[in-house]
Amino acid sequence: MTVFLDTSALLAILDADDLHHPEADVIWQRLLASNEDLLTTSYVLVETFALVQRRLGMNAVRAVEREIVPLLDVHWLDAEIHQAAMARLLATSRRSLSLVDCSSFETMRRHGVHRAFAFDGHFSEQHFDLMQV
Repeated sequence: MTVFLDTSALLAILDADDLHHPEADVIWQRLLASNEDLLTTSYVLVETFALVQRRLGMNAVRAVEREIVPLLDVHWLDAEIHQAAMARLLATSRRSLSLVDCSSFETMRRHGVHRAFAFDGHFSEQHFDLMQV
C-alpha cells in the first residue's frame, strides 16, 4: 500500500517542539518498519524545505535531503496537475487551503492513494484517511 506524506507530518517528525512530534515519531517509525510506499510531491518538498530552513536551519535541510528524501517516491508535478490543483483552489476560494494542499489531493486521487500521514484537517475534509497512532 501507499501512504502520502504531507508537509505537516514531515515538520512534526523533524521538530521536537512540534505539538504532533510524539505521535509523528511513532507513526514514522512504524512506516519505516513496514513495506509501505511513501509518496509525496515536489510541491510538498519545496514547502517543507522552506519551512525547515526558516524554523530549524540549514543542518536540518541537509538532514531531510540526505536521510528522508531518498525514502520517498517523489511525484514531480507537471503542468496538468498544477492546472487541476489551481482550478480546485480557485473553485473552493478558501483562504486556509493552499495550492500545495490541492496539488496533494489531486496527486493522491490520480495515484489511487487513500491514506495520508498528515496533521492537516484538509485531508480529512477531502475524505482521505489519516494515519494514527
